[in-house]
Amino acid sequence: MSATEALINPEPAKLVVDGVSKSFTTRRGKLQALDNVSLTVSEGEFVCLVGPSGCGKSTLLNLIAGLDVPDSGTLSSDGQLISGTGRERMVMFQEHALFPWLDVLGNVLFGLKLKPNLTDKDRVEVAKYYLHLVGLSNFAKANIHELSGGMKQRVALARALAPNPRVLLMDEPFASLDAMTREQLYEDIQKIWAARKKTIVFVTHNVREAVCLGDRVVLFSPNPGRIREEFPVTLPRPRDINSIQLASLASEITRALKSHLPTA
Repeated sequence: MSATEALINPEPAKLVVDGVSKSFTTRRGKLQALDNVSLTVSEGEFVCLVGPSGCGKSTLLNLIAGLDVPDSGTLSSDGQLISGTGRERMVMFQEHALFPWLDVLGNVLFGLKLKPNLTDKDRVEVAKYYLHLVGLSNFAKANIHELSGGMKQRVALARALAPNPRVLLMDEPFASLDAMTREQLYEDIQKIWAARKKTIVFVTHNVREAVCLGDRVVLFSPNPGRIREEFPVTLPRPRDINSIQLASLASEITRALKSHLPTA
């Protein structure tokens, strides 16, 4: 397998979160963001984390990314302890964080610059492959300010995929987009996941979004952040977020989510 083929066809990773707790010191004192959280994500699985603000789901994503360390417990990817950031785990945030001084192709190439064993030709080939995958082949030389919000998120997705991550971590990447753009991206991300079978952990407040995209929906509750319940999603793909079956399952999960919220 060539270096380019290896980038385009990476093996997905298995994640294990074992008894993880994390707290932060605030002006009001200690905040227990996560309390004894354990979760296993299988290779190639698409798992959605759902819960209200302050339930720790983004904190867990940052721990998996290696952007922070737990107070106790361990996190591992394919049996290797996660002790810092790495290209095998890439993060896509709500804000695209693209570089305005680079064109679309330059942004996707950025994450490949320090990748070993690749020629400049290899890097361009890989970047163009992922731009094609997200439907932006004709915008490689476009400036970032010329793109719509949805197109910017597609560029961010291509940039996150290009360095060969075995795990893609997505923190509410569609939250700031309008409804029609989100629905198109739901179709796009399902196609990309089906083609690449990437291990994905996706954080969202939107239960319907989670049911539309995930193999499994994991419910968190706050104060302290804990996993309360999990729901497998067995609806056939591709899924339409407006379908009756999807809406029915989303309603069931929403009721469960509300039942776990603290009362006033």
